[in-house]
Amino acid sequence: MAVVQTQNVAGVNVFVDVPLQQITSQILNYAELRIQRDLDLLASQSSNTYTLTAGVNVFPLPVDDFLTVQTLEVLTAPGSTPSPLLPVSKEFIQNCYGGLVSAGTPQYFAMYGDSFGGDQDTNTNILFGPPPNFAYTLRVTGTCREPSLFQNAAAGVADTDYTYISSYMPDLLIMASMIYISAFQRNFSATADDVPMGQTYEKQYQALRIGAIQEENRRKQMGSGWSAYSTPTSATPTR
Repeated sequence: MAVVQTQNVAGVNVFVDVPLQQITSQILNYAELRIQRDLDLLASQSSNTYTLTAGVNVFPLPVDDFLTVQTLEVLTAPGSTPSPLLPVSKEFIQNCYGGLVSAGTPQYFAMYGDSFGGDQDTNTNILFGPPPNFAYTLRVTGTCREPSLFQNAAAGVADTDYTYISSYMPDLLIMASMIYISAFQRNFSATADDVPMGQTYEKQYQALRIGAIQEENRRKQMGSGWSAYSTPTSATPTR
């Protein structure tokens, strides 16, 4: 069994082993991103409002605000009933709503990729049809990246604070981290050099993932019968 030395720095335990300390960010990135992609967490869903520009049919949505866009709604006036937009292809909008002559209340939208000019870290563009004829309020609902133990670190807070994953899914976080660590220890050849090591952590992670998916679906009212209940082993009593 390997023993890793640590030291306390400003109330935070850090690795003395420099190579291990340097890959801590990669360990957490691998574990947290894998869990978020596997489970589609309800906690990752968010919403925000923006103001459209009259006559402009492309809205640059800040890339850090949403990972995926699920629904769009336009509010024609404060307190009015939101009008949901229907997702379509950009070709449909380009052919049916070309030019400002068709400006009006947007009814359709299409994802148009990253910002113009090749800067992929700036915006994700949304194309509207028809182009807005007024500075409407746009409500966007979608998913975003969950806070990370590493990426949101500030003066050691990452090592002492909690995230949704570390609070409610510490078992998955540990197993996913050990998959990466075992690969690192074997020069990322765990399945070739030491077959049981990497596969053992992978099997345990998969076993925990199944239960976590069912639990997450119940939180989203996607459990048995589109409810928050788990699937019963027997729906009716035996005779």
